[in-house]
Amino acid sequence: MTATIPDHSIRICADRGGTFCDVHASYPDPQNPDERKELVVKLLSQDRGNYEDAPTEGIRRVLEIVTGDKIPRGQVLKTDKIGACLTPISLIAGGLLTIQNWFGILEYIRLSTTVATNALLERKGHKHALLITKGFKDLLLIGNQSRPKIFDLNIRRPSPLYSTVLEVDERVTLVGFTSDPKAEEHAVQFDEDGNVVRGYRGKGWDGVNDAEGPGKIVRGLSGEAVRILKVPDEEAIRKDLEKLYADGYRSLAIVLVHSYTYPNHENIVGKIARDVGFTHVSESAQLLPMIKMVPRGVSSTADAYLTPILKEYLDGFFNGFDAKLRDGNLRTPRVEFMGSDGGLVDLNNFSGLKSILSGPAGGVVGYALTSWDEKRKTPIIGLDVGGTSTDVSRFDGRYEVVYETTTAGVTIQSPQLDINTVAAGGGSCLTFRNGLFLAGPESAGAHPGPACYRKGGPLAVTDANLLLGRLVTDYFPKIFGKSEKEALDIEASRSAFEKVAEEINQSYGERKLSLDEIVYGFVKVANETMARPIRALTEARGHATSKHILASFGGAGGQHACEIASLLGIKTILIHRYSSILSAYGLALADRVYELQEPCSTFYTPQNKSSLISRLNKMEAVVREELRNQGFQESRIHTERMLNMRFEGTDTALMVLPNEKEQNGDDGEDFEAAFKRVYKSEFGFLLDTKSIIVDDIKVRGIGKTFDTLGKSVYEEVAKITQKHLEHDAKIETRHSVYFDKVGRVDDTPVYLLDVLEVGDVVKGPAMIIDNTQTIVVVPGAKALLTSKHLYITLE
Repeated sequence: MTATIPDHSIRICADRGGTFCDVHASYPDPQNPDERKELVVKLLSQDRGNYEDAPTEGIRRVLEIVTGDKIPRGQVLKTDKIGACLTPISLIAGGLLTIQNWFGILEYIRLSTTVATNALLERKGHKHALLITKGFKDLLLIGNQSRPKIFDLNIRRPSPLYSTVLEVDERVTLVGFTSDPKAEEHAVQFDEDGNVVRGYRGKGWDGVNDAEGPGKIVRGLSGEAVRILKVPDEEAIRKDLEKLYADGYRSLAIVLVHSYTYPNHENIVGKIARDVGFTHVSESAQLLPMIKMVPRGVSSTADAYLTPILKEYLDGFFNGFDAKLRDGNLRTPRVEFMGSDGGLVDLNNFSGLKSILSGPAGGVVGYALTSWDEKRKTPIIGLDVGGTSTDVSRFDGRYEVVYETTTAGVTIQSPQLDINTVAAGGGSCLTFRNGLFLAGPESAGAHPGPACYRKGGPLAVTDANLLLGRLVTDYFPKIFGKSEKEALDIEASRSAFEKVAEEINQSYGERKLSLDEIVYGFVKVANETMARPIRALTEARGHATSKHILASFGGAGGQHACEIASLLGIKTILIHRYSSILSAYGLALADRVYELQEPCSTFYTPQNKSSLISRLNKMEAVVREELRNQGFQESRIHTERMLNMRFEGTDTALMVLPNEKEQNGDDGEDFEAAFKRVYKSEFGFLLDTKSIIVDDIKVRGIGKTFDTLGKSVYEEVAKITQKHLEHDAKIETRHSVYFDKVGRVDDTPVYLLDVLEVGDVVKGPAMIIDNTQTIVVVPGAKALLTSKHLYITLE
C-alpha cells in the first residue's frame, strides 16, 4: 500500500466489535526505515476486571510493542511526547492515533465501533424528547402503516425511541399541488433575490393574493414556494423547553412539517434549546434535508437517542489520551471514524445516525479493495462471521449503498452500505427447543462469552467448533480466566454439550445420535442461517449466487467458509491474511468523505437540466474546497454527483449515479438514462408515460488515502508456481477434526500460516492457523497461499 502521508508515521486502526476488539498497526522498521512493519492485537471488547476501554487498551499494547517502553494500564497516553520522526500505525480498535517516538510519529487513529448499533438493538439509548409541529403528535407512532410480517395475527410494533412529545405551534405549507399536471406553469415565480414576481395561478387560487390563501410566500431551499401560516412563539417554546430540562431531558429531536425546504423554524427552536442547556439537539432539516416527514423524523429521533451514548463512549476513549488528540488539527494525530457508508469522517461529523454500521463497513471496504479485479469484474460476496453476528454484503465494482433501512424495527433514512445482518456468529447461543436445533439469535457476547471462555457462559457456536476439533486450544489466543493468560476450556464445552445431547436423544426415542453428530447438527443450522442473507442479496435480486467469489473474514469466518460456499454453489473462496481483523485493516484503506445534499423538487426536463447541472457544479466546488482544507491534493480528490429521482405519482425515489457511458454526454451527465437503467433493474419495468421528478441533489467527495494495493490476487494466481505439500515437513501438528460426510479424521494436518510459503498448496482435510484465526479446509478443497490471501477452490 502506498500511503499519501510521509513515510515516518505510525498508523493505528481499531474495530470494537460485539465480542472482540481488533487492532491493526503499521510503523517503520527501526532497522530499515524504508520498510514498514505491521502488528495485530486482538482482545475482548469488554473485560472490566482488566481494562475500562478495549480500543484504548489495544493502542496501549501497540505502543508498548512499537516503542519498547513499559506503559502502565490506566496511564494517560501522551500523543506528543514520543520521539522523532518515522511512519504511522493503522490500528483497528475504535480509532486511529498519531504518536511520536524515535522510530516514528503517531499520525492517526481510526476507529469503528458498534456502540450505537448495540444501543439501538438493546434499546439502551438516551432518553430524549420529540418536538413536532402541532397536530402531528402521533405521526411517528402511526408511521407508514407497513406490515413487515403480513401474516402475523399478533402484531407487536416496536415502541418509539422518544420518551415524550412536545408540540410546537408553528406551520408552513407548500403552495400548489404536486399532482397538478401543469405544476410548473402554475407555480409561484421568484426573482434571483427570492422575491415573488408572479403569484400562484393554479386551482384554488383566490385571484387576489400570491397563493391560494393568506400568509407570506417565500422560496424554499428546494425551489418550492412556501407559505408561512404560523411563526413559532419563542417565549412559549422557551418555557416548554425549560420544563423539559427540569424533568431531566438533555437530548431533543426537532421535526417540523416541510422543514426540509424551510428549516428556519427548526433553527429557531434549536437555538432556544441550546440556550436552555440541552447538550444534544437533532434538527431534522440539518441532519437529513430530504422530503418525507416520517423517515426524516424517525431518523432524527434515532440520532437524538444514539448520539449522546456514542459521545459518552468517545469521551471515555479520549480521556485515555492527552488533550491534544481531541484537538484534531492537521499538526497533531488525527482521529477518524468509519461511517455507515464506508467513508471516514472526523469527530465533528460522526454521529449516532452515521455509526449504525460503523463496524461492518470497515470490513466491506477491506474485502472490496483486496478482492476486486477491475479486469475480471467477478462480483464478490463478503461474509463477515464475527462473535455476535454475521454480516453479508456484495461488491460489483462499486459500494452498494441504500438510503432507507430498518434496524431493530426502526426505519432510518441515511446513506448506509447495503449490509444484511443475521444473529449468527461465534457467540450465538445453541439451544434445543420444541424438537429443533437453534443457533441464535441470542448471543453470549464478550461477557460471559461461550462456555469455553471460563466465565460460566452458555453453549455457543464457538463451543461447537472447539468440540469438533475446528479450534485448537494451543493455538487460540490465551486471553481467558482471571489472569487473561488461560486457554479455552474444552471440558466446559463438552460437559454442557453432553447435557444437551442427553435431552436430544431422549426426545428422539430409539434413534441415538453421537455427540459429534449433535454438535455438528448445530453447526449446520448456523451455516444455513448465515447463507440465508447471501441468497437475499443475490438470488432474490436476480444474481446467480454461484457466479460470485466468496470473500470470507471475521474471527469465525475461516471455520465456516468452505461449507457455506458449498451450500451456495460457489467454487472460489478468498481469505485475506488479515481476514480475522479485516474490519480493522479496512480502516487503513478507507477514504475520507465529505457530502453535501440539498432538496430540489423539480421535474427533470431539458429546460431544467442546465439549472440542475449548475447546482451540482456549485456543490462540487464546495465539496472539493472542504477536502482541500482537510489536506488532500486536487489529484487525490474524486467526486460523485447524484440526483434522487422518481416517476411522478410514485413514492419511491432512487439515488442515481450515472455510469461511465452516461457521464460523457456533451451537455453533462445523462441522469434520465441512468435513472431508467436503475429503475428497470430494481422493479423490472418502466413508467414511460410518467414525468421524472428530482427530489434531491447530492455531491459526495472522496479524498483518496492510498494509491494502489498492487496486482490483484487473480493475476498472482495465474503466474504463481504451485508447490503441492505431499510431505510432513511443514505440518505443525495433527489434530482430530470432524467433517461432514466423512466423520472424524484423527490425523488432520495442522499448518501454521506463517510457516507456509507463497505457492504452497494445502489439500483438505486440513487446518491452517495463525495468531488470530483458524481456517478449515474441508475434504476436496484446495488452498493456495499467495502473498496476501489464501485462495481456496472447491471441487
